[in-house]
Amino acid sequence: MSCVWSADLQAAVYARLTQDPELWDLVGERIFDAPLEAEPDEATPEHVTLGEELVRPWNSKTSEGAMHDFDVSVHSRRDGFSAAKRIAGAICAALVDAPLAVEGGRLVALRFVRAKAERGRAPEKRKVTLRFRAVLDQDN
Repeated sequence: MSCVWSADLQAAVYARLTQDPELWDLVGERIFDAPLEAEPDEATPEHVTLGEELVRPWNSKTSEGAMHDFDVSVHSRRDGFSAAKRIAGAICAALVDAPLAVEGGRLVALRFVRAKAERGRAPEKRKVTLRFRAVLDQDN
C-alpha cells in the first residue's frame, strides 16, 4: 500500500487536535497543517504545526497496509521549555490510541515514538518535535 491514506490521516489528526479541549486551552486555534508564512505576533507565543511524514508498506498475506511516521511540532517564543512541554503532553494525550476515522482504511494503532526538545533562534526560542506512528490496514 502506498500513501493512499496519507491525506485522510493528516485530516483526522488535525481534526482531533483542533477539537481537543485541553490543547485548545493551551494554544487556541493556533494549530496549523502547514508551516506559517509569517511569524505569529507577540500575543501568540506558542503554536503547533503538523510536519514531516514517512510512509512504509505494512502488508501481510491477507491484507495491505501502511505505517505512517509523522511529526507534530510545538513552537514557542518563551524562554523556558515548560509551556512547550505542557503543550506536547496535551498533544500526546489527544493522539495516542485515538480512534481516528480514515476513509477506506482502519487505524490499527497510533503510538508515540519519540520527542526532541531543542532551542531555536529568535523569535522561536523553543521547539518540541513529537514523532507518532500510525499503522493502517485496508478496510475489509
